[in-house]
Amino acid sequence: MKILLITEQREGQWNKTSFETLAAAQQIAQQAKGTLTGVVVGKGVATLADVLAGYQLDEVLLLEHDLLEKYTPDGFSLALRQVIESAKPELILLPHTYQVRDFAPKLAASLGKGMIGDCTGYRYEGGKLIFVRQMFQGRTSADVVFTGEAPWIASFQAGAFRPDLAAKHAAGKAPMRPVGVELKPEQIRTKPLELFREAKQVVDLTQAPILVSVGRGIKAPENIAMAEKLAKLLGGEISASRPICDEGWLPMERQIGSSGQTVAPKLYLALGISGAIQHVVGMKGSRTIAAINKDQNAPIFEVADYGVVGDLFEVVPALVEELEKK
Repeated sequence: MKILLITEQREGQWNKTSFETLAAAQQIAQQAKGTLTGVVVGKGVATLADVLAGYQLDEVLLLEHDLLEKYTPDGFSLALRQVIESAKPELILLPHTYQVRDFAPKLAASLGKGMIGDCTGYRYEGGKLIFVRQMFQGRTSADVVFTGEAPWIASFQAGAFRPDLAAKHAAGKAPMRPVGVELKPEQIRTKPLELFREAKQVVDLTQAPILVSVGRGIKAPENIAMAEKLAKLLGGEISASRPICDEGWLPMERQIGSSGQTVAPKLYLALGISGAIQHVVGMKGSRTIAAINKDQNAPIFEVADYGVVGDLFEVVPALVEELEKK
C-alpha cells in the first residue's frame, strides 16, 4: 500500500496534529507493509521538509509555489490534486484541522472520490483498513470502510494519536524531492484574511501543551478565577466541560468534548469533572491526565493517570501556593 501523508504548517510553524497523523500513518504502513511519503506545502518551507525527513518516511515531497504561500482552498486543492495524480497513492491521510475541513472535501470531490473525515482510530484486519468514527455526539462509534477504487482519503481527529510516538530515523534522513505544479493567479478565487486562531476571544485548544479544565464541581462562575490562575502558573489554558459553557461561565470555544474541541495536551488537569463519555472522548488522548474530584467513584478516575480524591477548593489553592514559590 502506497500512503501519502499531507502535513500542515502555517507561517513556517507546524500544526502539531501533523505528527499525530504521522504516527498513525507509520503504523498503517508497517501493518500493511506499505510505503509512506510525506508532503509539505507552502513557500519557503524547505526547513520544515528537512525536519519531516528526519522521521521514518520513504520520501518527503517539497511542494512550493508563490501562490501557496498563503493558504487558500483553491490553491491547495488544485496543487495537491496534481501531486496525487502524479504520485498515485492508494491512501491519503490528513490531520483533521480547521484548514483540512475547508479544502479536503473540495480535493476529494475534484478527484471524484469520497472521504472519511474526523476518524478516531482504525483497524487493519484481513488486509482491509477499517476506520472508526464517532456518531451521535460520541455516544457510539461506527466502523467505516472504503468500497470504491483508490485513492482513498481519510483524516484523523486531533488527539486520536500521540505525536511523540511518531518514529524518527535511527540514522540519516528520508530523501527529499521538490515537486512542481501549475497554478495561475486567476485560479485563486479567495483572499486570505486573518488566521482563525488570531480572532478576538477565539482559542485553538488543540495547540495548548497544558489544559486546566473545570466541571460542575467548580460550583460558581466566580470560582473559575482560581482555575485560571492555576492554568497561568502552569503555562497552560483554561477549558471546561459542556455544562460550564452552556451556563455561559466560559465561552463555547473553551469546551472540550464530543460537541466541543478534541485535545491531546501533555497534561490535562480535570477539576471537578465527573467524566461523562461526551467529555472523555474529547480528552482521552492526553499524554497525562490528572483529576481532582471528591467523588471516589467518578468515571474520570477510570481514564486518569493520577487522581486526587478530595475537595478541589482545598487542593487547588495548595497547588497555586506551591507554584507561586517558584
